[in-house]
Amino acid sequence: MPELPEVETIRLGLAAHIIGRRIDQVEVLHPRAVRRQTGGAGDLIARLRGLIITGVRRRGKYLWLTVGGGKDAAVQEGWAVVIHLGMSGQLLIAEPGALDETHLRIRLNLGPGVDADSDPIELRFVDQRTFGGWFVDDWAVDASGIVVPESISHIAPDPFEASYDQGKVIGRIRAKHTEIKRVLLDQSVISGVGNIYADESLWRAELHGERVTDRITRAKLAELLDAVAGVMSEAIAVGGTSFDELYVNVNGQSGYFERSLNAYGREGDPCRRCGTVMRRTAFMNRSSFYCPHCQKPPRARKT
Repeated sequence: MPELPEVETIRLGLAAHIIGRRIDQVEVLHPRAVRRQTGGAGDLIARLRGLIITGVRRRGKYLWLTVGGGKDAAVQEGWAVVIHLGMSGQLLIAEPGALDETHLRIRLNLGPGVDADSDPIELRFVDQRTFGGWFVDDWAVDASGIVVPESISHIAPDPFEASYDQGKVIGRIRAKHTEIKRVLLDQSVISGVGNIYADESLWRAELHGERVTDRITRAKLAELLDAVAGVMSEAIAVGGTSFDELYVNVNGQSGYFERSLNAYGREGDPCRRCGTVMRRTAFMNRSSFYCPHCQKPPRARKT
């Protein structure tokens, strides 16, 4: 699943093209793309057609559209359309009549909307592995008092939200007794961080991923969380990280942060800080990459 920088890159691209546009037609080309929608494809189409896209929002790795308009009071207030990208989901802007992608799952024909002079465009959801999907969600209030889609209300704020409180995050981390990398990947503690940016942030803060959370000082955890925000900010600036053709922005272009990675995927390469050969170890059915000199593994406790 794409991590925060990739999803933010997509959000920024969508916001530039679709906010204020009217949804003229909705076409669902694969039932799995709407499997979480109550009532299926017909219900999604009926609830979206004719409405205006009023916003494109994100929390961590999760993305949703806000839509509203129409004569009904409930529709005027608006809905959230949650979009799960899964492992291979892409959101692409296309001209009407352009050749369909092989794995096209949902198509929105978007009319001019607020800007009467703009030409129609299409928003396409392409998903090779069909793990992603769309559904209309109810609104809920999260623990921070922020209104978000109900399915996302358990997800913690990410470092770029106004409701993010680093001090509280540090407190939650220190209240646990587990590996620090495991906590970085826990979306109920801090959202948006996946395997790539966890390894990059741990390398930058010179922390080994197996260090136990309640034995790390508050100052060191603050350094780590600053590294998380810094690494992801730099990744957003260059469009995220693309290791294959599955992650692209709304124009079909790849991101370039792979060129700046200091840890992830660099097994056998020299550490860019000290020159020590980088290592890889198994972690939660994935891999962790680290420098054995800069990121000292925790000492085994005597029994």
